[in-house]
Order: sequence, then structure tokens, then C-alpha cells
Amino acid sequence: MKYVATWLYQIHKHHKSYKMTSEEMTLEEAIIFAADLEKSGKAKSIEWYDHADTYWTTKQLRKLKTVTDTEPTDIQAYFDAGFDQTSKQSGLGISIYYKQHHKNYRLRINQLLELLEDNNEAEYAAMYFLLDHLERLNIRHQTIHVYADSYVVIKQLGDEWPVYEEHYQKWHERIEKKASQLGITVHYHHIPREKNKEADKLASKALNNVQVEALSELTQD
Repeated sequence: MKYVATWLYQIHKHHKSYKMTSEEMTLEEAIIFAADLEKSGKAKSIEWYDHADTYWTTKQLRKLKTVTDTEPTDIQAYFDAGFDQTSKQSGLGISIYYKQHHKNYRLRINQLLELLEDNNEAEYAAMYFLLDHLERLNIRHQTIHVYADSYVVIKQLGDEWPVYEEHYQKWHERIEKKASQLGITVHYHHIPREKNKEADKLASKALNNVQVEALSELTQD
């Protein structure tokens, strides 16, 4: 998540002040910037706004920083789905990579769903499944990167293509609402199928009634 500061700049020995606006900065940069600006004694009423145009005080940002220091960060996530036309069953697979307490982790999990209409709807369901687990990990107020090999769904989720089908629209709205509730900004990336093998295998296992839920610490060689 990036933040923009606005403040009133007071010229020394003058009564006039000027409204100033900063460039976007990370939470860490915002805390340092606020401390420096306050130390100068020339700033009044510093206000902060994030990508969703939500208002923050400097005190709130500092409190958020203490919380995020212990929560997962640097989120890189993958999703995929498989659909069985005969049984109308869908297999969802997600993998989430993140950092926490200066260590790297990977969460792999899948799920079997029924009564969806087609493979693209299953892909949408997989993305919602992903957001649900980000919430369980207490991931909020961050920018995350999500990767999948479904070109159509990625383009629609990234608002590059319109969504005409009603059953896709419902999932699209649910996903946007959930991301907004979590304060998450999602950057969607389309990748080739061969680079999404992990999520694909998880989805296939779900279709074969093999449940997976595994959290592992990743070590550097």
C-alpha cells in the first residue's frame, strides 16, 4: 500500500501557509517523512491518503506500522482451477508466498466445490478462495501480486476487459468487495501455464478428492 501526504507549510515569520502534496510512498517511508516534517516545525495538519482515498492520521500510520511489523508482508500468490464438465465439480488450488518475522513462508491449499457452471467461474472462485485465506492470515492494507494462467479471468479481474456473463459478474463483485474490506490493492499478472504448475497440481488433487493444506518455511540455499 502506498500513501500520499498533504500538509500546510508555514513560512517562518509569515502568517501565510501553502498546501503541499507529496509523491506516493511506502508505509516505512511515510513514517520517516512524517517525523522529519514534524521536526522541521513548518508543517501543520498532516493528512495521509491511501490508494482507496482513505484518510489516515500520522498516529494511525504509526500504529499500523507496529502491527504490520509482525504480520505477513511481500505477498506473492498464485491460483488455478479445474472443472469437470460431467460431475460439475471444481478443484481450486492456491499458493501464497510471504514474509513474516524475517522468514519466508509458503502456504499451499486446495478445495473441492460443486455446482459451478464452467471453468472460468471456477477460476473466479479460486481467486475468492485466495482472498479468504489472505484474511485468515490477517493480511490487510497491503499491495499484493497475484498470478494465474487464465487470460480471460486475469484481464477481467484487472478491469482491462468487460464482464458480460452474470455469474462472472457476481464473483467479480464479491472479489472487489472482499479486497476493499481488507484494504488490499491487487495487481494481477497473467503467466504461462508452465509457470503455474503448483496451483494447477493443487486444483487437480482437489478434483481427485485429495485435500492439501500445508504451510512450510522456505530456506535459502
